[in-house]
Amino acid sequence: MAREVTRRQLLGQAGTAAAGIAGLSVVGCSSHPAAATSRPLGGTVVPDAKVVDGYRSFVTRPDINPPVITLARKITGSQAQYFFMNAPVSGPGRGGAMILDPNGDLVWMSPDVPGAHKLDFNLQTYQGKPVLTTWEGVETLDWGQGVAVVADTSFRTMHTLHAHGTGLKFDHHEFNLTPWGTALLTVYQTLDHIDLTAVGGPQDGVLETGICQEVDIATGKLVWEWRSWDHVPLDETHQPFAYKDKKFGIASNPFDYFHINSLAPTADGEHLLISSRNCWCVYKVKRLTGEIVWRLGGKKSDFTLGPGVRFYFQHHVRPHGPDDSTLTVFDNGASPQEEPQSRALVLDVDESKMHVTLRHAYTHPDQKLLASAMGSTQLLPNGNVVVGWGTNSYFSEFSQDGKLLVAGAMTQGNPSYRVFSYPWTGHPTGSPDVVARHASHGATVYVSWNGATEVKSWAILAGKSRSALAPVGSGRRAGFETAIAVRNSGPYFAVRALDSKGNVLATSATVKIS
Repeated sequence: MAREVTRRQLLGQAGTAAAGIAGLSVVGCSSHPAAATSRPLGGTVVPDAKVVDGYRSFVTRPDINPPVITLARKITGSQAQYFFMNAPVSGPGRGGAMILDPNGDLVWMSPDVPGAHKLDFNLQTYQGKPVLTTWEGVETLDWGQGVAVVADTSFRTMHTLHAHGTGLKFDHHEFNLTPWGTALLTVYQTLDHIDLTAVGGPQDGVLETGICQEVDIATGKLVWEWRSWDHVPLDETHQPFAYKDKKFGIASNPFDYFHINSLAPTADGEHLLISSRNCWCVYKVKRLTGEIVWRLGGKKSDFTLGPGVRFYFQHHVRPHGPDDSTLTVFDNGASPQEEPQSRALVLDVDESKMHVTLRHAYTHPDQKLLASAMGSTQLLPNGNVVVGWGTNSYFSEFSQDGKLLVAGAMTQGNPSYRVFSYPWTGHPTGSPDVVARHASHGATVYVSWNGATEVKSWAILAGKSRSALAPVGSGRRAGFETAIAVRNSGPYFAVRALDSKGNVLATSATVKIS
């Protein structure tokens, strides 16, 4: 995803979604100029950018083929650090959960497995510690069926959560941890014999209802449940029954009148905010009884809405502050289209006056993006906003006043369900991966360590036998995979991962040159 001719050559003329963002530079390749300096003992970092059709490949990890990521820091003031996102399924090793460093280079990827993929990848807090959360499963129609996985900072699975109810599985739209040790997750359930004549459907129709399940993480037990069909009538939907010649209300295509897509606890812990995409509404619900306290947006809004507040087919609603007076929303504005382009909204909510005003709406200044689905709006501690642009292949960071600070994109056709940014330190438990190959000068040693964030350089060891290895070169870490040329033919090689002070973090297995 680049504009300059030399960068296109580097990418092998890969088609990209970022061609319209001026000034982008490719950072997903181990060809950073700063990394090409020789180190003691003759090790030299070799520029290595293997990209085919917009996807990267690695000698040390052939199972990982992430999309090319481009990222430009437009102006100073960015607070975004590591990026957490997912790539959709598009071939072996191409989909999966990903962590990118502040330059947009891949740090860690957990590739999809056959028949299932990973969505809503995030960094959250459980029992006072950072954890990684991921939905894993398959998509059917517009919702998912799978499980929710909690992992530690060494990428080891701690808990796998399952939905409650006969035949029910967790949907991918939400996996949100609460401060009291539970997880909020979405479930979709099909209901038969529903009268859909009010929306132009059959009298004996098939309906999809949205369910919120709150599950205790430690035990997996169901704590609380809320079902849209018990509380929200059919006439609140904005979903057209006849849309793009689709036939709804039948077993193969149930009418998704509600489309639950985000769940968030309020500061008092006594309520939840539940977002319904197809009702264009956010519902405040009592956790004790399930009663709806108020509606924001939709056909029956309890709030008056100031200019620019109204949203359509929204995603990722989150309250902020001790009184929840700030609300962030990703306003898709489609589909069908209701607005010129999608917006990330920061809203001021006054529950005493029951009035909502628009603090700021963020739109992409370089691309007129309209997301028919997905999307996220993250409010950073300093007030900056990170936006994942849904079905578009872009992500951004804005200052509070709307200046574009960071412009990022994936290979065209690779949107991330949501995009987040946090400080991060990864501690993989495995050892670095290494491959040594014959070269005219001796050998080229390829090394990577999936998930490691503290590696600054690599020390190369070689010898005539596995038990007699000695240092023969070194080189600065240069992206996910580093290729280092050494004037030694081994035939046995190993590598040591070194931190900024030269301390050994880990040593790889010993391999034979090929």
